[in-house]
Amino acid sequence: MILAVAGGKGGVGKSTVAYNLGAALTGAGPDGSAEGTRAVVVDADLGMANLPFGRGPDLHDVLAGRACPLEAVRHGTVSVLPCGRSLAGARAADLRHFDDVVRNVEREYGDVVVDCPAGMRSDAGVPLAVADACLLVTTPDPFAAADVVRTRELARELDCGLVSVVLNRADDVSSRTAETFERLLGAPVTCLPTDGALARSLETVHPPGADATHPLADRFERLAGAVDAARR
Repeated sequence: MILAVAGGKGGVGKSTVAYNLGAALTGAGPDGSAEGTRAVVVDADLGMANLPFGRGPDLHDVLAGRACPLEAVRHGTVSVLPCGRSLAGARAADLRHFDDVVRNVEREYGDVVVDCPAGMRSDAGVPLAVADACLLVTTPDPFAAADVVRTRELARELDCGLVSVVLNRADDVSSRTAETFERLLGAPVTCLPTDGALARSLETVHPPGADATHPLADRFERLAGAVDAARR
């Protein structure tokens, strides 16, 4: 299954949610190693990549025809197909190949979680057009909420079903507010409070989504369950 993690506004936590959801979908052993990798997280933000990078070919290289998608995947607790950081790489990348790239990765690994770029440009719409379904991420902030509504409409136009909604940094959110987001967007809402380990998870080998002892692990397991249900 190809799942787009989108939201419209930058800085709401899309990359963090995508990374931890990838960990939850994969499952990790007690030593932090992946147990039969089932998911790969693809950083599809060609201009402002956020996911862990490392050495080797990246999505810029793959979309420019300089590398094979499978050789660009970095393996670990969370397997990632990273994106380059250079403007030259972004210019050389041809988004017309994105569909073939993620489907190659899907055939090899099973689930592909696509971390979408912010905004409403064509590069944000391409992953939604390719994906089987999407997960939307927003904060309670009114500006973020307005952007996520526009992204929801774009997903509808592209026939990309909605699996779930994550309300991030939802420290003082009432159940009534969560219900309002559910009605507004048309999918169940999972609230994530501000959490230091979650905020730093892109810098760690073993993120909360892969740690069954972390207080938020059950919420990522619930999101992974929603993805499993959508797959069926």
